[in-house]
Amino acid sequence: MKDKTAIEFICFLLILLFVYAAFSKLFNYSEFKIQLLQSPVVKNFAGVTAWLLPAIELCVASALTVRATRLFGLYGSLILMSAFTMYIVLMLIEEKHLPCSCGGVIRQLSWKQHIWFNLFFLALSATGIVLEQKHKLSTAMEA
Repeated sequence: MKDKTAIEFICFLLILLFVYAAFSKLFNYSEFKIQLLQSPVVKNFAGVTAWLLPAIELCVASALTVRATRLFGLYGSLILMSAFTMYIVLMLIEEKHLPCSCGGVIRQLSWKQHIWFNLFFLALSATGIVLEQKHKLSTAMEA
């Protein structure tokens, strides 16, 4: 029972993060796209990325809401958070002035804080995967 509650709480936090991030990007679409155009890593794909990234974030959040797709959503979250973290690290290595394409409150974080923030949600995703797999295994053994 504890694992189920922990999984639900982890998913809740991840859903909040991805829905907030996606809508923040969509509501400030023009600014988000301009910031992507300033990034040497994604500038050639800024138009596609500006729509695709929020769509993926919303798909992952949706997958986390349904028990049947929760594990898929947790893996999606792990992949997204890994990609975001690697992007920040790469940008810090390559660039001195970095455009932040994050929205809202997250934009106020320093790059070091941003990495820690991402690592926290990366760890939550990994923990959720372990707990969800454990829960599925124990449920299957009971049946």
